[in-house]
Order: sequence, then C-alpha cells, then structure tokens
Amino acid sequence: MTLTDNTTGGRIISGILGVQIVLSDACEVGDMLGVSSNTWVRALATTGSVVHARLVAGQSGKSGDSIIAYPLAAIDGLTGMTKGSLVYVAEGTLKGEVTETAPSTTGDVNAPVGISLSATKWFAHPGTMPVYHDSDHLA
Repeated sequence: MTLTDNTTGGRIISGILGVQIVLSDACEVGDMLGVSSNTWVRALATTGSVVHARLVAGQSGKSGDSIIAYPLAAIDGLTGMTKGSLVYVAEGTLKGEVTETAPSTTGDVNAPVGISLSATKWFAHPGTMPVYHDSDHLA
C-alpha cells in the first residue's frame, strides 16, 4: 500500500518543546518546516530547491502567521505506512509532505526525519539526523 499524507486537515499532532515561529509560506498541521533565505517555509528534498526539515508545524498557517512548531512530534492521520520504516521529506512539488521512499535523485536530500509507528502514525525528529544529499551513503 502506498503512503498517503493527508494534507487537508487529516493530521493530528502531539508535540513537545514547542517554539513560536513566523511563517513565510502556507502550511498545514504536521508539515515539515525548514529555513530558506532566513525565513520559515515548508521543507523539500528536491535538488536545486532543497529546504532541510528542522521542525514540525503544530498549527496550520499562511505567510506572516505566527504558529507553534515542534522539534519532536507524533503525527497521526496518514494511511499506508509500514511500521518501522524510515520517513523522509518528499521530493518534487510535495512541499512539507513526507514519504517512506528514500529520495534517490543525485543531489536530493536523503535524510530520515522520523520512523513509522503504525499504518497511520509516525514519530518525527527532523533536524536531528545526519543529512545526505544522495542515496550513496546508505548501504
């Protein structure tokens, strides 16, 4: 079964160590967030527009909004996850979303940001894992 990241209000988050940030991009609860040009935006693994995941959005918001974000969080409401699988920031145009498929394009970020706990829930710890920019580092 393929992982479905329910980006339209389907995510439920339980985080710790919340911090207040101001967005420069729209986001949904549970989106991976990172810094680009000194502003908080949705993370993306795609080469040429990489934004490393550092926090998890605890609230939805639009550019200019102040929200709570977490360095550690459990995120529920996805479907098709495989318990124990590593979770990565998505590639392409899927800003802020996640996948269990490691990015394989040379130059894309290949850094786990968490682990699947069940078919619907995962534990996120972005920014605490080593960052790889291709799949050659994981044998």
